[in-house]
Amino acid sequence: MTTAPFVVVGESLVDVVTAQDGARSAAVGGSPMNVAVGLARLDVPTVLVTRIGDDEHGRAVAGHLRDSGVDLHPASVVPGSRTSTATARLDSRNAASYDFDVAWDLRPLDLPDCSGLHVGSLGAVLPPGRDVVRDLVREARERDVFVSYDPNVRPAFVTDRRQSWRDVAALAAESRLVKVSDEDLHVLRPGEPVEALAAELLAGPETELVVVTAGDAGARAFREAFEVAAPTPPTAVVDTVGAGDSFMAATLAILTSWDLLRPGMLAALGKDHVCTLLEGAMAAAAVTCSRRGANPPRRLELPPTWPVS
Repeated sequence: MTTAPFVVVGESLVDVVTAQDGARSAAVGGSPMNVAVGLARLDVPTVLVTRIGDDEHGRAVAGHLRDSGVDLHPASVVPGSRTSTATARLDSRNAASYDFDVAWDLRPLDLPDCSGLHVGSLGAVLPPGRDVVRDLVREARERDVFVSYDPNVRPAFVTDRRQSWRDVAALAAESRLVKVSDEDLHVLRPGEPVEALAAELLAGPETELVVVTAGDAGARAFREAFEVAAPTPPTAVVDTVGAGDSFMAATLAILTSWDLLRPGMLAALGKDHVCTLLEGAMAAAAVTCSRRGANPPRRLELPPTWPVS
């Protein structure tokens, strides 16, 4: 297994979570940052390329990353600027909806030496930083570096569904692994069958595996040769903040531990291994759902045999 770090690129921010009873709590967040934290906590060396200020919120983000073992790329801190924020409101099912105040003027840079690159969420769609993200993806593809992508669609930022889908499909086509939620698909292509949309994403020239998560309905994985599904494990849900990011991080951690980041490796996976991949990722996400906020598990919090149950 390679010792080069996994690089995650995308937004970091401070989440302000408002519960049903009006209680408020603040915590660092942002989908790519959560993925980086989840990866590092699962013992995968991880570098985060992000954009934060040198304000109080930025120091909180940097401290959280440091405590979780994530290396913050030095280009990530912009002196004299503010750190992005998001407000998450929980509904009667403890599902989260968000309002964002995001600055994403990411500085151009070369892709660091790495075993893989993960991108997604607002960082992949908000200008001007999205151009830097897309350049890094192209560089990774030219170097045969593994790329994963999670669009993690935020409805507040979708003004043109057709264009948003084209943007998602274009980035997915350059990624070997695409993870998307059924909610993402509903926002972008409402009423259309998940199977058909997964097939569209899987048709990309680089794409070897598409995973679709569906909350408490489990997850499905699509390859050209087959489709598999796995149920969600029983969980006492506190909230779902960061659950998808924990799933994503665990998926990448498992693939790293299995040494499956080289070209063609995902396309060669059998059904049993894909099922184990889904089950392991959902086990990690279940831990996150069992406690408040985006708090992915550390390796010691999972069974010794993980990802095998």
